[in-house]
Amino acid sequence: MNKVTIFIISLLALSIAGCATQLHTASGDGDIKTVVELLDKGKYDINARAYDCTPLHYAAIYGQINTARLLLDRGADIHAKCKEWDSLTYAAFQGHADVAKLLVDRGVDIDNAIASLEKYGGSNSKTGIKLLERLAKKPKPDGQSMAVKSETSSPSPLSIKSDVDELPAIKVKHNKNAYAIVIGIENYRQKLPKADFAVADAKIISEYLTKTMGYPEENVITLLNDRALKSDMEKYFDRWLANNVEENGRVFIYFSGHGAPNVKTGDAYLVPYDGDPTFIAETGYSMARLYESLGKLKAREITVILDSCFSGAGGRSVLAKGAKPLVVMINTPNIQKNISVMSASSGDQVSSAYEEKGHGLFTYYLLKGIKYEDVVKQDGSIKMDDLFGYIKPQVERIARKQFNNEQTPQLSGAKKN
Repeated sequence: MNKVTIFIISLLALSIAGCATQLHTASGDGDIKTVVELLDKGKYDINARAYDCTPLHYAAIYGQINTARLLLDRGADIHAKCKEWDSLTYAAFQGHADVAKLLVDRGVDIDNAIASLEKYGGSNSKTGIKLLERLAKKPKPDGQSMAVKSETSSPSPLSIKSDVDELPAIKVKHNKNAYAIVIGIENYRQKLPKADFAVADAKIISEYLTKTMGYPEENVITLLNDRALKSDMEKYFDRWLANNVEENGRVFIYFSGHGAPNVKTGDAYLVPYDGDPTFIAETGYSMARLYESLGKLKAREITVILDSCFSGAGGRSVLAKGAKPLVVMINTPNIQKNISVMSASSGDQVSSAYEEKGHGLFTYYLLKGIKYEDVVKQDGSIKMDDLFGYIKPQVERIARKQFNNEQTPQLSGAKKN
């Protein structure tokens, strides 16, 4: 047993014995709610040390992906060392591929982590090196380490395929009066935290719409990353739909990416590619504006799907620097009766990424419900009550079981069965 393994065992014993702070323990346990509460109260520095490790190290060692993401979103030092190792080295040593990928995507140098593992040796180190080499997408040449430079490349998520990435067998006739706007923003101009898998979410949603649910390809607008500026949202939400949707038409809106609260008013905003949470009223697209634009349409039914959250507590939400997370009401009672809104979580929760499936947790079960649960009618419309009845318990179960987190999807407005 090498000294690194002994150290990690000792760390576990010290945590149990109470030598770690409450913040470190909560980070290692994946207790996101407690982590948020402790940080908001200002009781602990996010980079505080316990046995020379920061809370991020604890999250990496114990494989707590959502806690690690939250800590990074809230300003944790990603390059901090604990016993000469950074958090990526610990994640790889412990075999936590999802945490390792997150850290690499955020800019930690794989080369340094490989060098640290090579120095200490042992079976765990060899396994960790192989994991990092897979993340680098190419083996190290001639026994030398291979670096991934964040300055010259934009690391993309590993290619993950799940059952929902194969299109369902259902097919309905094209409806020339069915229109959709699908948005997926994973990377932001303001260097905001990544919204993991948002692009993959949007791409497969567009395929479901055009290849199985009767939406003509020319009627589906798909906006990804830098194609989803605030001006793009204004153009398509406010003008394109109004110019195209005819009476008794169908409209489908899907957004995967960050939401943000206006800390002064509590209003919810979608964050465009060029959005800035510090100036969200000026750079975001408000949900109130979206509902207002949709309410002017003469469509028979309008479906809005939001894989985002608006509290600013992490996950798929961001917050102005120095502000505290809010409870945000994203479903307004003033929406028109022909609009249904299904969102990934309640106003005070975090929307999680489902790493092993390559999608947002909510979107994965949205797609799974559409594919397997007989919720798409012959005319291409969706039985929203039935779909929601399937999604809600599945998301709650996985969020609680795998992420030690509460995530409760919401449904409001018209229900179509």
